[in-house]
Amino acid sequence: MDRLDEMRTFVAVVDEDGFSAAARRLKTSRSQASRAVASLETGLGVQLLNRSTRTVSLTESGSVFVDRARTILAEFDDAANAVGELREDLTGRIRINAPMSFGVAYLAPAVADFMKDHPGLKVQVDLNDRFVDPYEEGFDLTLRIGELEASQLKARKIMPIRLTLCASPEYLERHGRPQAPEDLKRHKTLHYGNLSTGTRWRLAGQLPGDAVTIDSNLCSNNGDVLRIAAREGLGIAMLPAFIVSGDLAGGDLVRVLDGFEPAPTALHAVYPPDRFRPMKVRVFVDYLISRFGRGQ
Repeated sequence: MDRLDEMRTFVAVVDEDGFSAAARRLKTSRSQASRAVASLETGLGVQLLNRSTRTVSLTESGSVFVDRARTILAEFDDAANAVGELREDLTGRIRINAPMSFGVAYLAPAVADFMKDHPGLKVQVDLNDRFVDPYEEGFDLTLRIGELEASQLKARKIMPIRLTLCASPEYLERHGRPQAPEDLKRHKTLHYGNLSTGTRWRLAGQLPGDAVTIDSNLCSNNGDVLRIAAREGLGIAMLPAFIVSGDLAGGDLVRVLDGFEPAPTALHAVYPPDRFRPMKVRVFVDYLISRFGRGQ
């Protein structure tokens, strides 16, 4: 019998107030349980239990050791369960929250491929563009684009995201091209309402205090609303590259202020503290990082 088994036997004897009851719980004999505890005491060089004909009680050393033994056994069992979950197919339900535009274009196919590899999973995907606390609203994780505020929630970076300043050719013909960040103040702008910096657009090479404060003529918490407005010539938008890549390639939108690209941001997986995070969620987040880690 190894030391962990000896510790498990000792804890069982304490919990059951005797060797006979502990042996029944562990499905072994009373003599084997007694030998296990004696071997543990020999190995430690201390007496853990006071024994009498009918009762057992903890010695001072035993009182100190039993709590540590419980912790060690619990941590070992957690580790063994984690490895076991990796060996087996993932099961159960994952609740995911994500931004609308990213969710439709990128998360949906990623979830579909992940579920093909893990057919025992059930996945619920809720898409919206407001900030969601996964712990308060019962999600296993939420995906967020942008800078994260300090909180007790945990986060892992999934991928970097490039932001692009863009407008339609028609808008630029009517209003001219901005040549410097300060020129944005006299242009019509299309603003993402959940931007962590508010109405201050920070561009590459600028210090935080140099960010341009814009006065938008359209504000939305959804990137596709702003993309469509930009295509229709309503102003200059600052949007993730993955939202406007097709429009840029097709010429419906063009980049502006080359050399003053917006400061990049990132997509994060945000979830409750680790003790609440099941293995299936950890595996899914690892999958997202492997799929999207190079950025969009």
